[in-house]
Amino acid sequence: QVRLVESGGGLVQPGGSLRLSCAASGFNFRSYAMSWYRQAPGKERELVASITSGGGTTNYADSMKGRFTISRDNAKNTAYLRMNNVKPDDTAVYYCNAKFDRITYWGQGTQVTVSS
Repeated sequence: QVRLVESGGGLVQPGGSLRLSCAASGFNFRSYAMSWYRQAPGKERELVASITSGGGTTNYADSMKGRFTISRDNAKNTAYLRMNNVKPDDTAVYYCNAKFDRITYWGQGTQVTVSS
């Protein structure tokens, strides 16, 4: 059974930090590119960051560059998103995504709320 389970979301103050985790099981994690997406209320889901299967290449949406860091530990079948200097506009449900060729898996999402 394929599972992607996000964790680490919650309430954080503006300027604070948070680390999201995505634990994968049921598929060959090290062969899949991993991404984080987010969806704010009333908005479309958008790409936050992605990382290749071996972890050698990362990409970020422009508004996240310099603040967010995506990483992965293939030995632990886990992907991460480190969020620094968060802003109220970062409030959203964050989703983990695994992709290999035409196969895509999604997690259930974790809520991140940035508020004072």
